[in-house]
Amino acid sequence: MKKRAALHNLGCKVNEFETEAMRELLEKAGYEIVPFEPGADVYVINTCTVTNIADRKSRQMLHKARKMNPAAIVAAAGCYAQTDAQSLEKDDAVDLIIGNNRKKDIAVLLEEFERSRVRKTEVPEIGKAREFEPLSLERTTERVRAFVKVQDGCNQFCSYCIIPYARGRVRSRSIPDILEEIGRLAETGCKEVVLTGIHLSSYGADFREGHPEDLLSLIRAVHEVPGIERIRLGSLEPMIITEDFAAALSGLPKICPHFHLSLQSGCDATLKRMNRRYTTEDFRRICGILRKHFDDPALTTDIIVGFPMETEEEFAASRAFAEEMRFYETHVFQYSRRRGTRAAAMEGQVPETVKKERSEILLRLNEQRREEFEKRRTGKRLSVLLEEKILVNGNEYLTGHSMEYVKTAIPAEGPYQENDIVNLNAERFLCKNLLTGSVVF
Repeated sequence: MKKRAALHNLGCKVNEFETEAMRELLEKAGYEIVPFEPGADVYVINTCTVTNIADRKSRQMLHKARKMNPAAIVAAAGCYAQTDAQSLEKDDAVDLIIGNNRKKDIAVLLEEFERSRVRKTEVPEIGKAREFEPLSLERTTERVRAFVKVQDGCNQFCSYCIIPYARGRVRSRSIPDILEEIGRLAETGCKEVVLTGIHLSSYGADFREGHPEDLLSLIRAVHEVPGIERIRLGSLEPMIITEDFAAALSGLPKICPHFHLSLQSGCDATLKRMNRRYTTEDFRRICGILRKHFDDPALTTDIIVGFPMETEEEFAASRAFAEEMRFYETHVFQYSRRRGTRAAAMEGQVPETVKKERSEILLRLNEQRREEFEKRRTGKRLSVLLEEKILVNGNEYLTGHSMEYVKTAIPAEGPYQENDIVNLNAERFLCKNLLTGSVVF
């Protein structure tokens, strides 16, 4: 009888990819993959540590797994396991602690534990890692879209961020290896790939002299893979955007005009305390470059509110800058003090009530700007990748995303099916009474 394994992911798109890759490795090892519910023999939680809240959620999921089956093997993998293995070693809910760069060994480590029944910690010194962990996918559960991890690690050391300590230094995956995976995914019917990494803009920075590959050369290579019709980019460091880079991307028809540029603050003084390596003037120029080379691209961003010492004047400057930039979407985060970072020791920690008020102000602005962007799509021709059927008030719709990642819906009685790419004119909106933030054709 097959052993049953359940996996649960916490955190970013890179974690999602790695969880999918571990699922495939366990399937190949003979496990039956089951939902994260009572009854599994093995529970694998791919943890996150980006904030203290993420740490807490990771611990909660590990304890939940133990309660669902006290006799099961519970494995903590990923970033929280990497940065706080000592705490997990004291936690009776956890049998296996698997750090980053060891997820590829998930099946072997589970087999070793089954034989010995001795709790084990497999956490490498990630700061010394120089090789990209060989994880890949043969298929994706989404089928229409696949996240492909091309890079790991970060050398930036922003003052609020624990990730360089959890993920180590920049490590890039070879282009032939990436193309082999994407080719396999295309053969299964996948039409869109999302190139993702911990610090995607640093792709190729670690390659030896004489290997000039960078992110642009990778994108150009992926563009030639038969069957792939869309290429979407994960979060980009703003300073990678130059006239030459944007011009080259605009000449590649498979590139989605959807760019996530992490701003973090629209105030120069705050950016300096964060150790971000650009100014608001740099960011304004970069957005202008993208809008020059693409027709009204979807520009999205992250903003942190309540960073240490952020005054009312600094927040007002950040809000005004966000309003000026006209982002399609702004992901708003309340600063979370993260033990082990420089920002955690800074004076002037902002009260939680103030963070919440500032967050709500930016969220209202986000809603306004999002609706403005989507309304500008009305009457335009959009290319939509159909992803799934939904039922609303007894009527079936096919939903999907445009190249700009605007969520859309069409009546399901037409000639189309999931995984089709359709080109239609947006005629009207049903934002509130069908799908929040969706165009209906």
